[in-house]
Amino acid sequence: MYTQTIDGCMADVIGDAGLTPAQLNEWLAKADWGLGLLRKGHRDGSLPLVLLPERRDDVPMIEDRASHHRERADTVVVLGTGGSSLGGQALYSLADAGFGPSGDSPRIVFLDNIDPHTFDHLFRSVDLARTDFIVISKSGGTAETLAQAIVCIEALLEGEDEANIGDHFTVITEPKPSPLSTLAQHYGMAVLPHDRGIGGRYSALSVVGLLPAAIAGLDPVNIRSGAESVVADILSGDRCPAALGAAVQCGLTKVSGVTASILMPYSDRLAALGLWYRQLWAESLGKNGEGTLPVRAVGAVDQHSQLQLYLDGPRDKLFSVVQGPVAGTGRVMRAALAGDKGDLGYLDGRSMGDLFDVMQRATPDTLIKNGCPTRILSLDRVDEDGLGALLMHFMAETIIAAGMLGVDPFDQPAVEQGKVLARQYLGEIAPRR
Repeated sequence: MYTQTIDGCMADVIGDAGLTPAQLNEWLAKADWGLGLLRKGHRDGSLPLVLLPERRDDVPMIEDRASHHRERADTVVVLGTGGSSLGGQALYSLADAGFGPSGDSPRIVFLDNIDPHTFDHLFRSVDLARTDFIVISKSGGTAETLAQAIVCIEALLEGEDEANIGDHFTVITEPKPSPLSTLAQHYGMAVLPHDRGIGGRYSALSVVGLLPAAIAGLDPVNIRSGAESVVADILSGDRCPAALGAAVQCGLTKVSGVTASILMPYSDRLAALGLWYRQLWAESLGKNGEGTLPVRAVGAVDQHSQLQLYLDGPRDKLFSVVQGPVAGTGRVMRAALAGDKGDLGYLDGRSMGDLFDVMQRATPDTLIKNGCPTRILSLDRVDEDGLGALLMHFMAETIIAAGMLGVDPFDQPAVEQGKVLARQYLGEIAPRR
């Protein structure tokens, strides 16, 4: 599904900022913990994340619920925050480049914040009778998500009978007592089970990510098939792409002082992948003084906004450039349309895809020539299979990197502290009636 090239991270190509073969092998040897965890989890079922790609038993449930919303709604609003939203956004971007999905699929809106202005604007902008909601919280107790759901129910009740409210909703939460499951039961909302052993930032390949994808007309099986190819690599060899990627990331951090991990896809359809990656990398590794800062960039946009810093600023960044096959695609540019070819002759007769392709090749080449550690991930296709493979690659790479750094990839203790304090502050506010 993709090829990973790490030559631009090696000392013989970029000089002192890169790794020597011996240093790379030293860090690869530290992949044993993460690879062992992934393989054991696949073998005995102790890590459901690595079994998800080969699962098919839940696909009929996902497609059935997707059909419910496709038949009823013009707009589907996904309520949730963090991992409950970002994986779905990454997948949905394959179907919607910003102008709505093609065909008869409803538009999907992801509301992952609790800004009152945004919700007020939503209620004024949609036909609520033709609007459905997906509410996602693994624990069922996420304050932000509960608040989102409550205000949406209140808005619906202004024009709907209470008996009909449940038809507008699908809830995804763990099958256990919780405030969200109580709310769902009260209004007769459909509830789909959130996998108990899969945390939010690792849930993109579960019902959490696949239900929005299926509503948008994407194929859940193809998404998982792409991820399945990555799991096969993990099971078959120690120098799999995910282990190599983790070794490069951690090795450059410790050997060359890299403090930032820049993910720079070129396709607009992969722009939201960077939002998902930021949470995955930061929340999984940022513990005990470890971790690097994940930064989302988009080519060719950030060639004109960030590249100056990348090339001429501190040499403390690793660049992961994601490319796709675009040469020869799109409309052909005719310089004569500008009146006279003049300085536009270099565009004449080339397609927009040709220009896009040379940009996505020139940027990493320039970074490498300037001694900036750069790896290239080249997708065979920008589609469900390709994105499924990338999602699984980065999840596995993160888990392996956590083992190399000696941190737990699955907890987030610092985040929990903020939640406790926020609840304390809220309790100090007198209720408004």
